[in-house]
This record gives sequence, structure tokens and C-alpha cells, in this order.
Amino acid sequence: MPKTARLTSSLSSSQEDYVKALYKLRHTGHGVSTSELAEHLHVSAPSVSEMFGKLAALGLVSHDRYRGAELTERGEAVAVEMIRHHRLLEMYLVKALGYSWDEVHEEAERLEHVISEQFEERIAAALGRPRRDPHGDPIPSERGDLEESPHTPLTACAAGDLVRVRRVSDSDPDKLRAIGELGLQLGADVEVLEPSRYEGPITVRLGRRLRQIPLGLAREVFVGD
Repeated sequence: MPKTARLTSSLSSSQEDYVKALYKLRHTGHGVSTSELAEHLHVSAPSVSEMFGKLAALGLVSHDRYRGAELTERGEAVAVEMIRHHRLLEMYLVKALGYSWDEVHEEAERLEHVISEQFEERIAAALGRPRRDPHGDPIPSERGDLEESPHTPLTACAAGDLVRVRRVSDSDPDKLRAIGELGLQLGADVEVLEPSRYEGPITVRLGRRLRQIPLGLAREVFVGD
């Protein structure tokens, strides 16, 4: 259903971060463990356990000591709202303010907690309601629909494959900068000439240029037709 008010208005930034992390780490058939979430967020296990209790009291999480934590339907709606804020902000920072794709993640992490629904709508309208962020990740719709598009890691391609860069992981700014410098921008056409051997680089053709893509960077690049 369409949003009428900000779902996260009564939550702290920390609570929103936990909910978003649970969504990112979710599994099929079982929950996220305390240790797994603690490692992801770089916090202590007791801190995670305490937060699970708070989020459960708010109706956002169901938690079982043996099966781990899972988001409720309301918890998932909150997480998707935060993801929409984040990815719209990333696109706005790139398109309107001239940020590079390796600069936007941390800025969006801070801003996603404070923007209003009106501001979110203004950003979306100003950008022409984009469907993907600067890294190729899907932007949830106003109704909360999030369509994940499975793409193949560049590392899984075989010699002779002709593919197009569809998504790049935004987890490491240094790697993003290096990937951009190699020319692996979204939409770039890539011909795989030689896959990695013995953990060595992948040889590709980008336009008229041959490139050696280190395996650590190739793992962050996802391609499709």
C-alpha cells in the first residue's frame, strides 16, 4: 500500500541501521544470528542482544535464541523505506551535486535517517523517478516494491563471453575508485578474453583497450546481457 507517513519516525538512527542490516543479511528458512549481525555492524554481541529485545518490543523483529532474528512484515517495510531513502540520496548526490560514485555511500548513510517523505518525493520527482542507484542497485518504489535483479559476477564469466556491467558493489570506496579508473562503469560492454588463473587477474577488452582486472576488483563487478 502507498506510504502515508514515515514508518521510521519514532525510531533512532541506530535502530534503523539494525533493521536495514537484518534485511541485508536475511536468509531463507532461518534468522540472522547475534554473532553474524555483531560482525556486520562492528559491535558487541551483548549490544546486538539488547537491540533485538528493543526491536521485538516495537514489533519489528521476531527473535529466537536458536533460530536467530527475523524481520516482521512491519520491520521489512521499515528496512525497504530506509533503502529507498539511501539509494535515492546516492543518485541525487551524483546527478545534482556532482559527487562521484565512491563518495556517496557515507553521505547517504548519514542523510537517510533525517529526510522527510516530502523531501524523498521531491528528490524522486527531480530525478525522473530513477529505478536504480549509481551502483546499479534497484531503488524500491513508493509502494515498497523492491525488484532484485540477479546478475553474474565477472569472476564467473568464461573466455569469449560478451557482457555488460549492470551493478558494482558499493561496500569499499577504494575499490569503487579503482573499478571506475579501469573503465568498468555501469553499461560498459566487456569481452572476457581470459578468465582468472591461479587467483590472477581477468583479461578483458573494454572498447579498444585490453585491461587486466585484479580478482579482488572483479569480484565486486556484476554483469548481464
